[in-house]
Amino acid sequence: MAQNVLPVKMNQEGMPDTAVIGPGHNITSVTDKIASIVLTEKTGIVWVLGFLVAAAGAGMLLMSLSYLVVKGIGIWGNNIPVGWAFDITNFVWWIGIGHAGTLISAILLLLKQSWRTSINRFAEAMTLFAVACAGIFPLFHTGRPWLAYWLFPLPNTMGVWPQFRSPLVWDVFAVSTYATVSALFWFVGLVPDLATLRDRSESKVGRVIYGLFALGWRGSAMHWHRYETAYLLLAGLATPLVVSVHTVVSFDFAVGILPGWHTTIFPPYFVAGAIYSGFAMVITLAVPIRYFYGLQDFITMRHLQNMAKVMLVTGLVVAYGYGVEAFMAWYSANNYEGFMVLNRINGPYWPFYWALIACNIVIPQLLWFKSVRTNIPMLFVLSLIINVGMWLERFVIIVLSLHRDFLPSSWGMFRPTFWDFSTFFGTIGLFLTLLFLFCRFLPMISIFEMRTMVPGKRVAEGEHAH
Repeated sequence: MAQNVLPVKMNQEGMPDTAVIGPGHNITSVTDKIASIVLTEKTGIVWVLGFLVAAAGAGMLLMSLSYLVVKGIGIWGNNIPVGWAFDITNFVWWIGIGHAGTLISAILLLLKQSWRTSINRFAEAMTLFAVACAGIFPLFHTGRPWLAYWLFPLPNTMGVWPQFRSPLVWDVFAVSTYATVSALFWFVGLVPDLATLRDRSESKVGRVIYGLFALGWRGSAMHWHRYETAYLLLAGLATPLVVSVHTVVSFDFAVGILPGWHTTIFPPYFVAGAIYSGFAMVITLAVPIRYFYGLQDFITMRHLQNMAKVMLVTGLVVAYGYGVEAFMAWYSANNYEGFMVLNRINGPYWPFYWALIACNIVIPQLLWFKSVRTNIPMLFVLSLIINVGMWLERFVIIVLSLHRDFLPSSWGMFRPTFWDFSTFFGTIGLFLTLLFLFCRFLPMISIFEMRTMVPGKRVAEGEHAH
């Protein structure tokens, strides 16, 4: 990136502006390039078609949830003994996808990793949209979502309180805290860029809306000082949440006595898997965004390679978790644990287990080769495969552990219905709808952070605001 960035004059906000020279592109400032996507570029046919397809998916979700409220969760394939199925599988999958955004934004910021700058903004947005999709499933799985407030410790005449020894209640607090801190972190990071859009917008409505959310930002030294303090504090708050929220999600299973669930390796194993799938989704989104918006100068091969390396490392941790799970089932000499592993390998759901091994362990080993990490189409396909594999992992953990437990007399099979699929694909439509709107109306790359990445002497933010 530094090879393509040249220092130029200071702008009105007292920030160093830079020029970007990309192959086949005219010289233009960083601010102009990113802000023009929101303010001046016309909405292309690709965006319109993509948005319509995504909105159709979101409409299918609305239809599915409306029918669910009327008829009850019996329209899903859930049964006894498989009380959790597609709904909780999708919940854990979406929560995992939301991990990469906070990791990129908070932890890499604290570690002063400058390569996060080009991808942190849309990764943070991805986190919020994924958590919103995740929250739908446990909420509607209760069967009566209008009574969800019972999960909160509100005074009531019956003296009925949530069972705080239940990890399901821990989930409510962990996920809601994670969503709140992530939203604050994302919004605070947007404030300087919203002020830039406010000042550059040619529309009166745009100036009012962007100005309202810019919170009176003028780029003074005091503003920058308070901004950096708040941003750093939120990064410090978000960092333990990266580890804690999926650890709490893993407790939904680990505190149970069911074979396949009752294991102490779940917390670190779930966290590694969440980062694995989260970075896979970031690459899945970054590649088309980079291509369609011409952002090759901002999202470079260095960024894609670094994300591929993180996926390789976390994928090896996940593979280690699979190995430990099988080893402990053998070493413990527990008949039920041993049967659980054999049931996964050659039971009625064996294709799902072996597909997950292929998607999560075997195929990602291609990332050892630099020729694969620098091949963008192959990297995109690998990220899709990993996303599928991580969904299969959650399906195997939940359904394959539930459908055959201790007593053969209570065994049963789970078969998803149309409404299982429509709800799941509907959340993907909702996720993409929110992402399309984000790309259209907000800067998908941090403008002010990119402007500070210039070679030579760096100008302190706010220094020229006096």
